[in-house]
Amino acid sequence: MSRAATARVWLLAHPAGHSLSPLMHNAAFAALGARVEYAALDVAPADLPAAFERLRRPEVLGANVTVPHKQAALRLVDRVEEEAGALGAVNTVVNAGGTLVGSNTDGAGFVAGLLELAPEFARGGFAALVLGAGGAARAVVWALARLGADVSVLNRDPERAARLAGDLLAAGAGPGALLALGAGTARASGVDLVVNTTSVGMAGGPAPDGLPLLTRADLARLAGGAVVVDLVYRPAVTPLLAAAAALGARCQNGVAMLVGQGALSQAAWTGLEAPVGVMRRAVEEALAGER
Repeated sequence: MSRAATARVWLLAHPAGHSLSPLMHNAAFAALGARVEYAALDVAPADLPAAFERLRRPEVLGANVTVPHKQAALRLVDRVEEEAGALGAVNTVVNAGGTLVGSNTDGAGFVAGLLELAPEFARGGFAALVLGAGGAARAVVWALARLGADVSVLNRDPERAARLAGDLLAAGAGPGALLALGAGTARASGVDLVVNTTSVGMAGGPAPDGLPLLTRADLARLAGGAVVVDLVYRPAVTPLLAAAAALGARCQNGVAMLVGQGALSQAAWTGLEAPVGVMRRAVEEALAGER
């Protein structure tokens, strides 16, 4: 097949320099034997409408959308799937014969990774504490509430946490309960799951050696057999995960969510089951090469 017949998928970002998505998705397309190339495009906000028009071309299967475009993408697609509408953000676009369909695979991707580590959470009825109240937190909280967890959102600005909880309850996040907490509030006692969605602990971030909103004493009050997930994956073991593991918690970094949401995007573009193992190996090998 000629190069002209190769299908395209893009990542629309600004900036787009350090994403692992092209490596992960191209490894998956190769494993599937699909003639598809995935490339990251640095698209300034003012150029986003034109980029979306390019997605309608017959050779383009769709796109991923990331910072800072997820909210704007909601207004540029022709149809919005339920989760994207509830979250107010699109991270995956499918070109369905010139019609652009926007969805959000972040929450479902997070749950897919979580259930690999803790399949018992599929039954719901557990207590979760989400640290942070940004876009990633919104997706995680929505997914956990839909799973049947009772979710508390802890943020330095309690009003922002309250807005997140209120928005998702209004969008139908149940059946779990949602509670907004401010920093300094008593928390963590008996909690089954902690998820860090902040950048605290990220290499090169503002607080690479810090713990996000919780102390080691807080972590010691988690339920027995608790799970701690950090959406950060640079480094692979963050200060939060190191402290939690030392206390006997089961731990997972952000690679699981990265791969989980990517696999769902792959399936949406191709109609084929994504090779999750191939995608995970590609990401982990790339991260190992950075160390």
